Amino acid sequence: MLRRTLLAALIAALAAFGLYWWLTAPAALAVPPRSPDLANGQELFNAGGCSSCHAVPNQPDRLRLGGGLALGSPFGTFYVPNISPDPTDGIGRWSEADFVNAVMRGISPEGTHYFPAFPYTSYHLAKIDDVRDLFAYLKTLPPVSGRVRDHALPFPFNIRRNVGIWKLLFMNTGPFVADAARSPQWNRGAYLVNGFGHCAECHSPRNLLGGIITAQRFAGGPNPEGEGWVPNITQQGIGSWSEKDIADFLETGDMPEGDSASGAMRPVIKNLAQLTAEDRAAMAAYLKSLPPVQGPTPPKKKEGG
Repeated sequence: MLRRTLLAALIAALAAFGLYWWLTAPAALAVPPRSPDLANGQELFNAGGCSSCHAVPNQPDRLRLGGGLALGSPFGTFYVPNISPDPTDGIGRWSEADFVNAVMRGISPEGTHYFPAFPYTSYHLAKIDDVRDLFAYLKTLPPVSGRVRDHALPFPFNIRRNVGIWKLLFMNTGPFVADAARSPQWNRGAYLVNGFGHCAECHSPRNLLGGIITAQRFAGGPNPEGEGWVPNITQQGIGSWSEKDIADFLETGDMPEGDSASGAMRPVIKNLAQLTAEDRAAMAAYLKSLPPVQGPTPPKKKEGG
């Protein structure tokens, strides 16, 4: 009887492990041949704010993408990788398919999951050809030597295989679908804001597992890095701003009430300022259309602070 019970338990355990292994397996995309558009790649590089995270900290050149920035989170500290064309420490030996699967599926060239501190949960909305253009543009930038240290994550958050379960819970891999009832400008803005711009990644509150709370998307919340508060960018938060106010802010960082962007938003503005005026206007049109959503309540400022 005991032997049968142990055998049944072993079979159940093996079945459970097999199910876990199947559910957490990365699913890659196929990439057919194509000629890149470098100008488009540069525009999407700026829309995505790649240099905000991947530029080497404490140096002025935003195109030296040697990584190293520390990103704090409730799950530990992530260190942004080198994505320069360096063949040893960067992505110089990556294929186009490697890059597409990293950006759109969060899968490394070795077939492991990337942690979702890398916002592939937004980038999956990108068009594959746009991602390929971005890769082609990155290859024109200077190679930067230097390997970035490993992430500092406690158990069990350091187990990459578990990210497969997280993706099943919180990642939708469907493509961006244009709204036929909206203008081309609005759809371009929706594509940039939700995809490459990944604005919701910072401007939305998250649950205990780190997934965006869908009902409060764009409604602001605690800074994922643990300091400060990220503002509500629905009409609940910026309802008094006009489309021009929003477009001007994306270019200059200046708010209509006289304040200016600060903290992590300042390097983001440096990137967005490089976009065409048409793309900033499209992003503004989309953001202005967001309905008012009540987000979490920010903590009260201390007197004298």
